[in-house]
Amino acid sequence: MEKILIVEDDEKLRNELQLFLNRNGYNAICIESFDNTISDVLKVKADLILLDINLPNIDGQQVCREVRKVSNVPIIMVTCRDNEVDELVSINYGADNYITKPYNIHILLAKISALLKRTKDNSSQDKIDYKEFILNTSKGTIEKDGKEIELTKNEFKILHVLIQKRNQIVSREEIMEYLWDNENFIDDNTLTVNITRVKSKLEELGLKELIETRRGQGYILK
Repeated sequence: MEKILIVEDDEKLRNELQLFLNRNGYNAICIESFDNTISDVLKVKADLILLDINLPNIDGQQVCREVRKVSNVPIIMVTCRDNEVDELVSINYGADNYITKPYNIHILLAKISALLKRTKDNSSQDKIDYKEFILNTSKGTIEKDGKEIELTKNEFKILHVLIQKRNQIVSREEIMEYLWDNENFIDDNTLTVNITRVKSKLEELGLKELIETRRGQGYILK
């Protein structure tokens, strides 16, 4: 039974949502205190997080950003603020989806089901052995000779698509399209920053110049 963590300060809505999810085959757990929200969220080790933006003591988007630094758990942001800026910030901080209150409970259920299915499909192969390093898809890390380095969500997906198309040039547009397909906002400048970070983390494992930049074409993983 998949575990869904509800991070919502409205007690009535929280209890109703927990009851609905439990009746639909999930193990729904709630956080009721918001004094140590980030650490409490990480302790649960949920399969998916429903995260309200407006929380006591801390902004939900900040929680999302901090969780994303250490975990690839699917996150759906929930808010009563219906504006594109909040949605953009949430997605850029690593949220996988976004829904505005008042929401249709059955649409939310469909979003949860689709996101969990996609996550399960993506993690069906826990480790990809590529030449001198291993990409751990379940942990979002790269490994070599017992050393392990964590990747952010964007870094992981960039390296994953380069491995899938190994020895082929992958254009910047193709990489950005891949990330957009996974409901993750990224622009040209952000892609450059993330590519640089991926190269740096590979170098930490002693793997220099593994990703080659082809000017005007894209990138190739050698």
